[in-house]
Amino acid sequence: VFAAINDPTKLVVGFVAPAPRSVLAAKYGKKPEEASPFVAGLMRAIGFDRIFDFSFAADLTIMEETTEFLNRVATGGVMPQFTSCCPGWVNLVEKRYPALIPHLSSCKSPQQMMGATVKSQFAQLYGVSLDDLYVVAIVPCLAKKYEAARPEFAPEGIRDVDAVLTTTEFMEMMDMVRLDPDAVT
Repeated sequence: VFAAINDPTKLVVGFVAPAPRSVLAAKYGKKPEEASPFVAGLMRAIGFDRIFDFSFAADLTIMEETTEFLNRVATGGVMPQFTSCCPGWVNLVEKRYPALIPHLSSCKSPQQMMGATVKSQFAQLYGVSLDDLYVVAIVPCLAKKYEAARPEFAPEGIRDVDAVLTTTEFMEMMDMVRLDPDAVT
């Protein structure tokens, strides 16, 4: 991530899940309503060029899973339908309970929906080459690293999410650049 931040040809886009925002706000004594702007300030101070909240992508996932569910009900599809939002859960099903795979929703997780949206819509809207766009997710769970590396999330060899940082790794980045959270507005 630091290599991308320090590469002048790269536009580094970060998006953060709700849980890391809450953890960071609590750790640094911020009120809940201050969490999003505070974390965006931290990310800007580290060197991210653009910052998004991926609650938007969680809403997309809910809408897509609901549409898929209603379609399954209407057409007599495989029921019950299980969410595909959590890569740890999907991994467990794939490895331990493969008979349940048809019950998983076909929808991407919020992380992967956000990455795909940034790599398609944002890149197109702002005229950014995919070679020059580096997308980073900040999430609470290690399983999202494995998810981002899955081959189905790298259409034409270009990953939807280039790097995944846990909350702890993000805080370690803050320490590495000697960022004073109290100085961030």
